[in-house]
Amino acid sequence: MMFLQAIFLFSLLISSSHASDLDFCVADPTLPVGPAGYSCKKVSSVTEKDFVYSLGTPGNTSNIIKAAVTPAFAPTFPGINGLGVSIARLDLAVDGVIPMHTHPGASEILVVIEGQLCAGFISSLDNIVYFKTLFKGDVMVFPQGLLHFQFNSGKVQAIAYVSFGSAYPGLQITDYAFFKNDLPTEIVAKTTFLDVAQIKKLKGVLGGKN
Repeated sequence: MMFLQAIFLFSLLISSSHASDLDFCVADPTLPVGPAGYSCKKVSSVTEKDFVYSLGTPGNTSNIIKAAVTPAFAPTFPGINGLGVSIARLDLAVDGVIPMHTHPGASEILVVIEGQLCAGFISSLDNIVYFKTLFKGDVMVFPQGLLHFQFNSGKVQAIAYVSFGSAYPGLQITDYAFFKNDLPTEIVAKTTFLDVAQIKKLKGVLGGKN
């Protein structure tokens, strides 16, 4: 029994010692990026600034979707590297929209800071739609990998913060996937049942070819 207790205490000491070496891995963008993320900056050069980032500046909503996403990911927020979380700010002008999209690498949680949003997602089983109008202080969660959207359904600028359960949530915007590439229009029409003229128009707006 005494032997087992000694082994247990020793393992705790080893675990604690190991954990202290892995408290964090502040990103060093000058070093190679691997499957686990950015390489670690030397601890001796880490400062408190690596763990602080400002999302207080509004994003530029002068674009086709009248919305802006300001991410706080490892390249700009090095202290978040390797911690399995990330965050971003959403700014949506009146009629602004974050188009239907998916994050294959993470679930998402959104909190409305100002204004109102209509937000929702579509389940992969039976394509059931879950959507709701959200007001200041409301929170909504979007399961990993499912198509979802947000748009400003009010009459003033809307602001929200979204956080992810991964430092690398990934992003694929459905409209861009279909119409901002060189996939031939005939194939898009065949696989989506959309009208060829409409596809060409959308490709022209979003920068696609063929």
